[in-house]
Amino acid sequence: MWIKQGVIYKPDGSLPHSRTHAQVPFAYKHDDFLRVYFSSRDDSGQSRPTFIDVDYDDPKKILYIHDKPVLELGGPGEYDETGAMPAWFVNRPNGDIWLYYTGWNRTWNSYRLSMGLSVSHDGGLTFTKMFRGPIMDRSIQNPIWAAQPSVMIEDDGTWRMWYISGHKCEYIHGYPEPYYRAQSAVSKDGIHWEISDIPTLDFDDFLHAVGRPSVFKEDGIYKMFYSYRHSRDYRTDRNQSYRLGYAESIDGTNWERKDHLVGIAKSENPEDFDYQMIDYAYTYQHKGKKYLLYNGNGFGAAGFGYAVWED
Repeated sequence: MWIKQGVIYKPDGSLPHSRTHAQVPFAYKHDDFLRVYFSSRDDSGQSRPTFIDVDYDDPKKILYIHDKPVLELGGPGEYDETGAMPAWFVNRPNGDIWLYYTGWNRTWNSYRLSMGLSVSHDGGLTFTKMFRGPIMDRSIQNPIWAAQPSVMIEDDGTWRMWYISGHKCEYIHGYPEPYYRAQSAVSKDGIHWEISDIPTLDFDDFLHAVGRPSVFKEDGIYKMFYSYRHSRDYRTDRNQSYRLGYAESIDGTNWERKDHLVGIAKSENPEDFDYQMIDYAYTYQHKGKKYLLYNGNGFGAAGFGYAVWED
């Protein structure tokens, strides 16, 4: 099971680009330290990606806090005009780093999400958009929106993606709540994607939304951590809010949920940062140990923490 180690980082509000939130943490390995990218919000509530560097053996030991975003927002009318949330980082053979991210557009009563791609030529300190438009957006397969991809390159060069796909909205307490499931796609170049007709994680009586599918491959099996919730009162009722799930697949297309094996749950202590919800997990390994980064209350407003796997 996962043994919780507590909060690593929560913004103190002193940086203009990072007043609140440290959402969707992603562990990017350097030789001497671990860089954790995440999404933070400014005074207007707009998200941008930034990072901190931490000690491998003690991630609570923060070595550096970056003082600016690594990617700026898009221009007027563009898909990422009001927010850019990091999703997945992919190393390229020429030394570049590709960042797949979620672009936010606020609408008059809700929001629209699209999937963007940016590139860094300086080791991940700055990223620039590769295209003015998104690489995936609302479509026949994604009626409402497409966002938060997890990306893998297979040994044969095939690119694979697992992402969240918005399928409908329903008014609940006067607000249009989105329903979104997990879907998959394949690509030859990481840019143009063919979406599978087989849902990765489909809706059920409780799973009304899937947050951040985080896929890795171990012992020839595709494995995924994800968060899921109900659509009603999930912001205020911990019984309806995000919790973590786990699934496995032999082929990466057909998945079996095995939530009983996830090994971690919300805290039962009301004082803890993950009492109301637990979400947006990402796993990595270092020196033979398995680590899990994850968010807690307020969709990342309480910061992100970590846990270590013990058999």
